Amino acid sequence: MAREFNVAVVGATGAVGRMMIRVLEERNFPVKNLRLFASERSRGLKLPFRGEEIPVEVLSETRSFSGIDIALFSAGGSRSLEYAPRFAADGAVVVDNSSAWRMDPEVPLVVPEVNPHAVAGYKNKGIIANPNCSTIQMVVPLKPLHDYGRIKRIVVATYQAVSGAGQKAIEELSAQTRAWCAGEELPPAQVIAHQIAFNCVPHIDVFLENAYTREEMKMVNETRKIMEDDSIRVTATCVRVPVFYGHAEAVNLETERKITPEKARELLSNFPGVVVRDDPENRVYPLQIEVAGRDEVFVGRIREDESVECGLNLWIVADNLRKGAATNAVQIAEILAREYL
Repeated sequence: MAREFNVAVVGATGAVGRMMIRVLEERNFPVKNLRLFASERSRGLKLPFRGEEIPVEVLSETRSFSGIDIALFSAGGSRSLEYAPRFAADGAVVVDNSSAWRMDPEVPLVVPEVNPHAVAGYKNKGIIANPNCSTIQMVVPLKPLHDYGRIKRIVVATYQAVSGAGQKAIEELSAQTRAWCAGEELPPAQVIAHQIAFNCVPHIDVFLENAYTREEMKMVNETRKIMEDDSIRVTATCVRVPVFYGHAEAVNLETERKITPEKARELLSNFPGVVVRDDPENRVYPLQIEVAGRDEVFVGRIREDESVECGLNLWIVADNLRKGAATNAVQIAEILAREYL
């Protein structure tokens, strides 16, 4: 009989935490017992899993985490810094969705289609980092292109859904849209920096001294770590757009070896986790509204950059709550369960 695992979801009542529970069930992960943790605000809540209602435990009131094999964290950076080592000390392997551990040299940063071997690094601290949502969906299709033609430079502009900022951002877009359609005064922006309804905001996370945002620098640093190549030059502009679910990215690549659009389509079509939708004459290309609820990364608008000798343009779209967060974390847990635990 195959082994089953005791699993915890920390931050279970948030948008990503709820999706983690859903993906565990959808992918039939071998869960023996599921424990759910959240903050004091979630006291008394129960969440469904495989036909049962699982009570949510208050994280700050729990003194022991023994008996947990795998803990999926989506509770924010400060809680991850405090509690991930405690879970690990009690015997769990933590897969953390925050940015707290991503650039720690002793913590692997993993996208299963790209660097599954890095999972073994969990033995250092008992922690594996889940990358930023926009980084995950970019590096999956870039991996086969890099292996074939070696990417020298990446220029990316993102068009990120409000769900990437959490449930309150979803509610903010919804409330502003309803007010606008009713001809009423819009409620003030509280989660997004400016009005997001019918607007694009080039500001995700805080600005740094170099005038880039932290979100943009995450894409730079995480891409190099995951691809295991510090020579790749990356520059990013990250934009919040009035879409509920699904991030889109316009990606420009410069490679050492020329990759024709035809070769790119071949490489991408044969790579796990990638779906090519690229028939612009018939208006076929990935759309955020169509990839919501899907686990794959979708690629289209594949064409040469005619301004350089070895350049390629791609349009990359994925569900940020699934492949950009929950699904990637569960895929890491699957590798742990299959090969290491």
